[in-house]
Amino acid sequence: MATVVPNGHANATKSADAAEERRRVHHHADVVIVGAGVLGCALAVTLGKQGRSVLLLEASMKEPDRIVGELLQPGGVRALERLGLADCLEGIDSIPSNGFYVSYFDESVTMPYPKDTPTSPPPRGRSFHHGRFIMKLRQAALATPNVTVVETKATDLVTCSHTKQVLGVECMTKNQKDCYFGHLTVVADGYASKFRKQYHTRTPKVKSRFWGLELIDAKLPAPYHGHVLLSANPPILLYQIGTHETRILVDIPENLPSASVKNGGVKNHLWNVTLPSLPESVQPAFRAALEKGQLRSMPNSFLPATPNKTPGLVILGDALNMRHPLTGGGMTVAFNDVLVFRELLSPEKVPSLADSDKVLKQLSSFHWQRKNGSSVINILAMALYALFSANDEYLRALQRGCFRYFQLGMTQEPMGLVGGLLKKPFVLFSHFFTVAFLALWMVLKDAPFYKLPWALIQCVLVFWTACVVIFPYMLIEAFC
Repeated sequence: MATVVPNGHANATKSADAAEERRRVHHHADVVIVGAGVLGCALAVTLGKQGRSVLLLEASMKEPDRIVGELLQPGGVRALERLGLADCLEGIDSIPSNGFYVSYFDESVTMPYPKDTPTSPPPRGRSFHHGRFIMKLRQAALATPNVTVVETKATDLVTCSHTKQVLGVECMTKNQKDCYFGHLTVVADGYASKFRKQYHTRTPKVKSRFWGLELIDAKLPAPYHGHVLLSANPPILLYQIGTHETRILVDIPENLPSASVKNGGVKNHLWNVTLPSLPESVQPAFRAALEKGQLRSMPNSFLPATPNKTPGLVILGDALNMRHPLTGGGMTVAFNDVLVFRELLSPEKVPSLADSDKVLKQLSSFHWQRKNGSSVINILAMALYALFSANDEYLRALQRGCFRYFQLGMTQEPMGLVGGLLKKPFVLFSHFFTVAFLALWMVLKDAPFYKLPWALIQCVLVFWTACVVIFPYMLIEAFC
């Protein structure tokens, strides 16, 4: 007996088939996304599930190989679960992350992520090889109805000469010029975006680079934790990314004397400064990796977001907003952005993405609503980096105060902020200045009586430094 297909289902199937043909043959969709990275893939899956027709363009579908984007905080894990993409963390030899281990010279403290309630299970982050995670996200995009993935290199945006509205993307596919069109074009081509300059009012600022190595069978002081090593030198990060692999990232600011060409360059710094400062259990694996010589670097960039005001265009991900990767918050911001985007541009609120006025209105709301998930992460990353890379006596006083604060057990809310679980800027503000006042008390406590006048002057300068560290970032997030 023949199966009877309801007319509604048959019409929906015909519509989906027609949309697929438009994507495949005519290169037209509701949304064209440039970049099949963390954000691009998650957004493609999300929009496809909403019934939008999506073209996802990627220059190379080979597994990427990067030294950042390897730690997903618990807040990012939860966002990924809400997007229905939690399976992408499985089958890639990912490692649970229970919190952070922070060392300060010869002292250390272990800080777990806070539980939601005393009886709830502790939240966990996950760390992994970046490329393996991306390939799982791409598999999810390839398997999503209404999404067509195309391997092609985006070269330019197609715009209307009269209205300046973005209509799509010009590409090169196997040395052939090509174009893909959509009612909305999403630029998500990462930290080195080729399209940002034309439409973003700000440019990234780079003050340092992370130089990375992959350590084999390193014995970490606190397994299943991210490690932040603080000393008189710039900070060092360690976190396991596989059963046998551990990533080490060494921050090297611009014009660092020990890494200058005259003094032997970055490798000299790693041999003579980094190696002796590592825990003894890590040194053999670091030495072996350094001798192997597979050293790579990534810029540590700061880029505040700017509102999307161009009809037909939205910039997202690292192309829109970056912060120092010290706290590992980038992917958490990206997945939270997709959640906000999903809500504000849902078919119920914006039936047609061709309605550019309605889309722009929603994107204006998106700029401010996304800050609920991004502001704390952005401010915290930049403020902590300033303290952890302290290069003058006042920043070093704040750095010492910060570590003592952790030693006193004041870690629950700070770890909630770091983990993307607590999204309250005022909580960040209050903890930061509590740290500052603790640093002032330590300056006074350690000063001999006869140096008290100078200690008071130092306190004023330390407090001023604290204000200079945090207020610019808070103002940017609040008003820009």
